[in-house]
Amino acid sequence: MINRRTFSKAVGLGVGATAMAAGSGAGSTAFAVDGETSARPGAAPVIPTIAPGTHTTFTGLKQVRAGVLDIGYAEAGPKHGPVAILLHGWPYDIHSFVDVAPLLADAGYRVIVPYLRGHGSTAFVSPATFRNAQQSAIALDIIALMDALKIHKAVLAGFDWGSRTADIVAALWPERVKALVSVSGYLITNVAAQKKPLPAKAEHTWWYQYYFATDRGKTAMETPALRDSLCRLVWDEVSPTWNFDDATFARTAAAFQNPDYAAIVIHNYRWRLGLADGERRYDRYEQLLAAQPTIKVPTITVDPALDPFLASTDGTGYRKFFTGAYQHRVFSGIGHDAPQEAPTAYAQAVVDADYLR
Repeated sequence: MINRRTFSKAVGLGVGATAMAAGSGAGSTAFAVDGETSARPGAAPVIPTIAPGTHTTFTGLKQVRAGVLDIGYAEAGPKHGPVAILLHGWPYDIHSFVDVAPLLADAGYRVIVPYLRGHGSTAFVSPATFRNAQQSAIALDIIALMDALKIHKAVLAGFDWGSRTADIVAALWPERVKALVSVSGYLITNVAAQKKPLPAKAEHTWWYQYYFATDRGKTAMETPALRDSLCRLVWDEVSPTWNFDDATFARTAAAFQNPDYAAIVIHNYRWRLGLADGERRYDRYEQLLAAQPTIKVPTITVDPALDPFLASTDGTGYRKFFTGAYQHRVFSGIGHDAPQEAPTAYAQAVVDADYLR
């Protein structure tokens, strides 16, 4: 899930000039940019409207050795098209983009949707590798994936863990990022700041983080029935209007059967709270990230209006971190899993970010 410190910075700001809404069905032709209505980039193709859930599967998964991982990923679109890499969050998987990927493929993009470490068919090459889920390690997985697939530059788009990962790549390796779509804005974690308590209501929203800090929570994540019921509860809480069915959840829950899933999830949340160590080889990257580096690549940020992790949806809490060409959008009536709940609007944001100047 998103960065609790970013959430807390927005508490009390209120909703100022909230962005024009992009509903779940259509790629809107106008959005608000910093409170002012601005047309979608004129040269960008218009994504056709589809209903969420139109697609249910990816046609053929691939594997590639990349760094410490053998990464499983879905691919769609022309081999030599501009590349869009789509990054999922927790507790989700590549199916968050099952509708977005074909929309972008039809627009001419080569779409890559990887399972993050600990998910689906992505596996550690060596059993001796520490099951580390600190933020820089996951970001370096994406650099390794791009290198393995000989992709020099791509549009990166994500939500939740995926937004954080894309933000980090854009901040530390901007030469690899053509444009960025980041749901919930700037999610780079400052571990020291995470140790400060939030207002009670905000802390309540993050209940699972504290559960995972206990042996009881770890055992739950290691127990399939308890794990799946917990993850489904999170889906219900953070996407209150998304009427997904059992089959939709089951397709994603299959990715939780990865033997490293519990270890990765538990380490990620404990590390963020300063309750678990990372690895020294990532220290230099974490030091850079602790300084909260700005992101200079063209960026569209998205706030889903019904996401309970957002204190407001106007983006003012993180606007200062994006110093290049920029737009902010709000998806009305949408919860946390923005690409799966609003695939047309999300795909349009990816295309528009690519044309943003």
